[in-house]
Amino acid sequence: MHELSLAENLREIIEEESSRQGFARVHTVRLSVGELSCVEPEALRFCFDEVMRGGLVEGALLEIETVKGEGHCGRCDLEVPMSELYQPCPQCYSPLEVIRGLEIRIEDLAVS
Repeated sequence: MHELSLAENLREIIEEESSRQGFARVHTVRLSVGELSCVEPEALRFCFDEVMRGGLVEGALLEIETVKGEGHCGRCDLEVPMSELYQPCPQCYSPLEVIRGLEIRIEDLAVS
């Protein structure tokens, strides 16, 4: 389950930012997660709650915004929605290059 390692990485990033910026408590974590990133939002929520226990993020609300997948066809120069990796171009069937939908990013934190 890579959601556990993602939650652990989130904790490390947030703790580093706490040291830099001087906040002591996190109330909300807002993430953007691409639908092509293979991250299960509910599994991430479960792991997030478990990993954040006993730290400055314990009890924080996790908001996950899904980023739709989008691909580009180099042959047709067409940009199209993607619902799965390795999806072919609907026009020429060439492989699409993913341009959006793989990201996992902390958008912002509500802190005190």
